[in-house]
Amino acid sequence: MAILTVTLNAALDITYRVPVLTPRATHRVSDVVERPGGKGINVARVLAALGRDTVVTGFAGGPTGTVLRKLLAPLAPYDALVPVAGASRRTVTVVDSADDGRDTTRFNEPGPLVSPEEWARFVGVYEALLKDAEAVALCGSLPPGIHVGAYAELVRRAHAHDVPVVLDTDGEPLRRGIAARPDLVKPNADELARLTGAREPVRAVLGARRRGAHAVVASFGPDGLLAATADGVWRAAPPAPVRGNPTGAGDSAVAALLTGLVDGVPWPERLVRAVALATATVLAPVAGEFDAAAYERLLTDVTVVRHTEPN
Repeated sequence: MAILTVTLNAALDITYRVPVLTPRATHRVSDVVERPGGKGINVARVLAALGRDTVVTGFAGGPTGTVLRKLLAPLAPYDALVPVAGASRRTVTVVDSADDGRDTTRFNEPGPLVSPEEWARFVGVYEALLKDAEAVALCGSLPPGIHVGAYAELVRRAHAHDVPVVLDTDGEPLRRGIAARPDLVKPNADELARLTGAREPVRAVLGARRRGAHAVVASFGPDGLLAATADGVWRAAPPAPVRGNPTGAGDSAVAALLTGLVDGVPWPERLVRAVALATATVLAPVAGEFDAAAYERLLTDVTVVRHTEPN
């Protein structure tokens, strides 16, 4: 059994580091890093580092897809990506070294145009993988050609196999997907506001849960997580704000929540794992990795409190 992560719009993440990022100027790049990306692949990388068996699926195609799969191979997750005729997208992140790497500018390509035949091929692979999955994470944007109800369809198919689902996406795919009653959705503050129209955090997470999810865990950056669950509303926060690069912190939180779901631990422990791992990701010297020592230390330092629901 393994945790299945779905990245329909997988990417080759390219990071440029420059001494100072100046608009409308030519820059000399001091460092270039390429790595397989897309939210589900990022989640799988963290799960593998935690020692969890993981399977990656989604789409990959063209020269970019070839490089992506080559870079994915040493990272431990099993590669079940489905080939497509179009080229996988690239994301380009420019890191400004003058601000200790916290100031980043990001460019996201749209991804390949996926045909109905390619989608049907993926659904067949997904159904087969569900037979040995202990949980599934549906993560990230949809590439062109995929209908906006795709995640809702994948949630229903997972539940038909009695496999719990975590959904992490935005916009209309989130709106449609949450109505299919995933076990957990994990929006950030902006995604939550777009979904519910509410900015007050507690009302927003409760409003999102009423739309169909069994539980909602929303991330609020350095303020930690807010969860609306069948067991009540919970706040979880690190012991103090930390400085560093937040890239990948949300994906680490999803990975931690998946381990808690699979292990069947109580909600406070799930949230402790998620905040500790997200914070350890901010502290890591490489974006998207996590500081293992900091993670272990934070597991005893994260605060979780039950919140009184508004009338």
